[in-house]
Amino acid sequence: MLHIVDHPLIQHKLTQIRNKHTGTKEFRENVNEIAGLMAYEITRDIPLRKTETETPLTKCITSELSRDIVLIPVLRAGLGMVDGITNLIPIAKIGHVGMYRDHATLEPHSYYAKFPYRIKKAIVLVLDPMLATGGSASATLDKLKSEGASDLKLVCIVGAPEGLERVSKDHPDVDIFLAALDEGLNELGYIVPGLGDAGDRLFGTNDFPEQS
Repeated sequence: MLHIVDHPLIQHKLTQIRNKHTGTKEFRENVNEIAGLMAYEITRDIPLRKTETETPLTKCITSELSRDIVLIPVLRAGLGMVDGITNLIPIAKIGHVGMYRDHATLEPHSYYAKFPYRIKKAIVLVLDPMLATGGSASATLDKLKSEGASDLKLVCIVGAPEGLERVSKDHPDVDIFLAALDEGLNELGYIVPGLGDAGDRLFGTNDFPEQS
């Protein structure tokens, strides 16, 4: 199921990261802030358990999270979303998946995977700023399912219909969260209008002086 998280603050910050003149520092800060704001909606249905708490005045029954939350950033761009969510959920555990896209075939290739040991019972958020062809996202979800993860959510900032269609077809049980669904992909597989290469803009490895 697709969820578009269109809070006004998210849309304002999305404008900043779309702007080609936004520098690395501001781009990184806005990506983290968007991820943190999206986390409020993403975690809306996380289950709670009752617990007894002693306040300065008396004891009372309160609630706390009943399941682990695991963040899986897809390297490297997904790293740009981690701090924004862990600022909100500091108890979240973090795994990593390394994927790169063959520029000729646009197909993903895995080169690294490391997951927390309790991933089977956790709520798992897969983080990647861009959902383009959907190949990397689908392959990451395949890998997580092979490790026993079953409660999975895909969290991206900008997506293309092509990527949405692929992930929805390959993994109809996974909720997809986006801040924006854009027009589509160009001949190089980039999202249009998009925001460029998120990894390059996050880490300052692009070729555009105004983004450095």
